[in-house]
Amino acid sequence: MIGPDVSEAVATGPAASSVVTTGAGPATAGPAATPVTLLIADDDEVTRSGLRMLLAARSGIAVVGEAADGVEAVEQARRLRPDVVLMDVRMPRLNGIEATRQLLAESAEPPKVVVITTFENDGYVTAALSAGASGFVLKRLPVQQIAEAVRVVATGEAILFPAALRRMVAARPLGSAEALPKAALTGREEEVLRLMATGLSNPEIAESLTVSLETVKTHVGNVLTKLGAQNRTHAVVIAYESGLVVPGFAG
Repeated sequence: MIGPDVSEAVATGPAASSVVTTGAGPATAGPAATPVTLLIADDDEVTRSGLRMLLAARSGIAVVGEAADGVEAVEQARRLRPDVVLMDVRMPRLNGIEATRQLLAESAEPPKVVVITTFENDGYVTAALSAGASGFVLKRLPVQQIAEAVRVVATGEAILFPAALRRMVAARPLGSAEALPKAALTGREEEVLRLMATGLSNPEIAESLTVSLETVKTHVGNVLTKLGAQNRTHAVVIAYESGLVVPGFAG
């Protein structure tokens, strides 16, 4: 049975900000679509059960398993091969950061990882994104936004909540300030990275810069390579931490 506090926090709590995809945009999953398989990892049994019940009821998502800690999350992911793992950060035995790093390093086709946390200013979240997670969501968000995040990352895109990310990064020392100069991004590549940080998709960046979609894809690929970023989300984190993009930046 789900406690009223968990039901409220997960299903009806106020959103910190709107979901922004750093790729082609939200995925749609109709009744005939193949459902996204999901593993939920959270050390709190009530929260985990609540998430399972609420997300399993959403269209296009099939919850295939649960894990109570990071070690179990890695083991279950190996066995069940889910499309997406919804990964809590603070868990016993192995935290969500190390579990994410292990999952993404050990397989040619690892699951996508979405970090879920109570603390939007938790520094562990940035570390998880740097480890290769495709994004993060807050536990207090409405369940439809959490479900949409799961569907979106399953398509290979990334999820950001810009207001939370900006506040989180703004509170951290600019320890990566040398990353961009060392990367030797061109002026156009920096411009593309700034637009990526606002959540624009590749087609939207192409329209904004009046260039072709293929040109944008080339720039994005160059940015990821030069920054050593594992994905677009990681590149955006670097953009904030380096000071190229500052909190409040709107494009």
